[in-house]
Amino acid sequence: MLLETVIGLEIHAELKTNTKIFCSCSTEFGAKPNENTCPICLGIPGTLPVLNEEVVNLAVKAGRAVNCEINNYNKMDRKNYFYPDLTKNYQTSQYDLPMCVNGKVTFNYEGKEVSVRINRIHIEEDAGKLVHLEDEPVSLIDYNRAGVPLVEIVTEPDLRSPGEAAAFMRELKGILEYAEISDCRMEQGSIRCDANISIRPYGSEEYGTKVEIKNINSFREVQKALEKEEKRQKELYQFGEEYKIKQETRRWDASKAKTLPMRSKEEAHDYRYFPEPDLTPIIIPGEKVDELEKSLPEMPIEKRARFVSEYGLSEKDASIIISSKTLAKFYEEVVGLGGNPKTVSNYILGDLLRMLNANNMEPEDIKISPKNFVSLLKIIESGKISNTAGKEVFKEMFETDKDPEVIIEEKGLSQISCSDEIEKLVDKVLSDNPKSIEDFKAGKTQAVGYLMGQVMKASKGKVNPPVAKQMIEEKLSKM
Repeated sequence: MLLETVIGLEIHAELKTNTKIFCSCSTEFGAKPNENTCPICLGIPGTLPVLNEEVVNLAVKAGRAVNCEINNYNKMDRKNYFYPDLTKNYQTSQYDLPMCVNGKVTFNYEGKEVSVRINRIHIEEDAGKLVHLEDEPVSLIDYNRAGVPLVEIVTEPDLRSPGEAAAFMRELKGILEYAEISDCRMEQGSIRCDANISIRPYGSEEYGTKVEIKNINSFREVQKALEKEEKRQKELYQFGEEYKIKQETRRWDASKAKTLPMRSKEEAHDYRYFPEPDLTPIIIPGEKVDELEKSLPEMPIEKRARFVSEYGLSEKDASIIISSKTLAKFYEEVVGLGGNPKTVSNYILGDLLRMLNANNMEPEDIKISPKNFVSLLKIIESGKISNTAGKEVFKEMFETDKDPEVIIEEKGLSQISCSDEIEKLVDKVLSDNPKSIEDFKAGKTQAVGYLMGQVMKASKGKVNPPVAKQMIEEKLSKM
């Protein structure tokens, strides 16, 4: 049986506000447990919330950035459920009148255009964080996160593979970053994803039984978790046991590389939604929406097109660079200081990204200053050091951001360009390798490459390659 995978995502992104959604407590990450709390965000009886205007502004910008319609009249609702990280026993969210509806995000995946409809974007408050102690029968609760403003972005089930889902997440992250709506630091929990996946016979219009996966903390894990759940469900179908697929919530256990059951999946009516009585409806004038939309900066799709046309990059290379706002800014700063666009791109896509990955670092952690980067490129172009030595210098700059001239001096990496010194090296190599000379005379031109290698070895890679190669060829032609 030919089967089709159907995936929809629910993404929670923390908004870049200084204070929480209903109080003046700080949203700073990394504060001491329960330091950023007050009677309002802890839900102490008798307190009244006041909606943070910046939350509304950022949510509208998020909606327009993904082509949503903005509901000029919307409201807050109470979502009722009990869990230790929710002091009020309800979450203030939006139900039947969300802020944004009917959006769309289009992106490229494996050479094809994929469009994903956005069902809705609504605002809500975050809950606290449970800290489970290893080998201890208790859990701790940190309420610093309680009341941090979120947008929940809900897609239609338009994704057809785990790879598409991960690619969509990266595209959405770029949009939110560029629009300065969220910093999207997944390792800090500022963007989180719940994935809904089902399987159905190919061509069927009916959806299969939906499973929700939680506890996914990176884009790579989004794909891994969905691949494992996809495999589990397809195997049940293949053995005629699709009835065993239950509508439930499962958690992703990265250490075991499998999804595990948590609880049965709740329906909307289970939460007993009703309008928030302590907050008035939210009215957003059309002029305000237009003003916020005009304030949006250059979006990833626009920047990608500009990098291709202005800098001559391929679609693939441009897509990788603009996938991080920080990386794109770094690239443009280096090019703006005189770096060759293609050379800079090659260094970023090769050495820089490799070193970031090896050290488990993000583009935000780059130490190299654009000024020192350009200095290194100009030194290599001048012939003072070889490309090989340049990579060694770049590695140290990545770790220390030292001036490249200082590194070259300390490591003695200056290239030998003096013709007299090069000639001495070439003469010695020719003297030591008579067989290679005979091979060259016999028409074996690869002998030049071997001799060149010997010169580089003798000079410890410091000799100027074009000068040395030309000298070898001239001397061989006269023999």
